[in-house]
Amino acid sequence: MTTFIPLSNYVLIEPQELPDTTPSGILLPEGSKERPNLGIVFVKGAGQRNEHGELIPMTVQIGNKVFFQKYSGIEVKLDGKKYLLMRETDILGILNDD
Repeated sequence: MTTFIPLSNYVLIEPQELPDTTPSGILLPEGSKERPNLGIVFVKGAGQRNEHGELIPMTVQIGNKVFFQKYSGIEVKLDGKKYLLMRETDILGILNDD
């Protein structure tokens, strides 16, 4: 198994696949599916340093369900699984299922 630890304020996100059908049951063809913008934080870096050299810790935690910009991040394939590598600033918010 490959181990990957992002540096600085980068996070590795496991994208959540969008459903293959619409709420009314219509099957969507592969070409019409949108790129997912929801995912789970899989692993994260330590944070970024400010101009004084102090470490600013990351807000997101491993396991957080996050909403991010649709076309942000770089697709990375590790052990046959697709992930997105992006900066924490590309994440728009954390979703809580309360």
